[in-house]
Amino acid sequence: MQEIAAASLTHLPTRIAYLKSFQGFTDADGALIKSTAPVVSPLVPALLDGVYSKLLTYTITAKAFAPVQSGQSGGEKCPAGAAGAGRVQDLSLEHGNIVYRKESLRGYLVRLVTNDDWSDSSDFWDYLDKVGSLHTGKPELQRASRRPDLRVEYAHLGMLLGFVEDQIVAVVMAIDGLDLETKGSIVRAFNKLLWIQNDLFARHYVVDKDSGYAPQGLAVTNAAASNVRILLAGLIGMLIGAWLVYAPSP
Repeated sequence: MQEIAAASLTHLPTRIAYLKSFQGFTDADGALIKSTAPVVSPLVPALLDGVYSKLLTYTITAKAFAPVQSGQSGGEKCPAGAAGAGRVQDLSLEHGNIVYRKESLRGYLVRLVTNDDWSDSSDFWDYLDKVGSLHTGKPELQRASRRPDLRVEYAHLGMLLGFVEDQIVAVVMAIDGLDLETKGSIVRAFNKLLWIQNDLFARHYVVDKDSGYAPQGLAVTNAAASNVRILLAGLIGMLIGAWLVYAPSP
């Protein structure tokens, strides 16, 4: 039995090693993900439209894009209103704020399918971790990255990852010339990766009682241990991966 110290999981490479081990994510999975780049990259614009169409379906997810986006260069900006915010109803796929955010997500999707260093200390994992922390709206993080303030609650991030995975599964299953076993392996690889990303979102929102770590503004004594959260997330990811491979064909 491998011993994992809760305090060690505050160290990103150690946390990544644990997550990869639990999910069974290997360099072979990484290679499968990268092999989809020629297929996924041309479809990124359609994926972006799908993601932001979904986000603009609900006011609770669209509101993050309504404020004037400081740091934008050119393009349409939200009309000034109370506290300098524009109306959610003014947003569309062609709105400058959404166009601006699409570019960030475009870079993220491209990074997912072009990475070739899957080691525990790879800058890739640091990048995914920063994606998580930047959505917390912490002022010091926004200033350091020269990005506009952005606070998105964890529930919406988790649901968005599920939606993105569904879109990726549809793309992979539609690839011509691949046998079902290979498609299943690619889907499982993406599933593992996105559940690791899910944890790298959650760790910036959820208190870790075991290690004593708490995101800014939260108290350690008021939350459940995060090792249980990680365990449950890992189990769910593994179950989904198994279902995707062994579910009977319709």
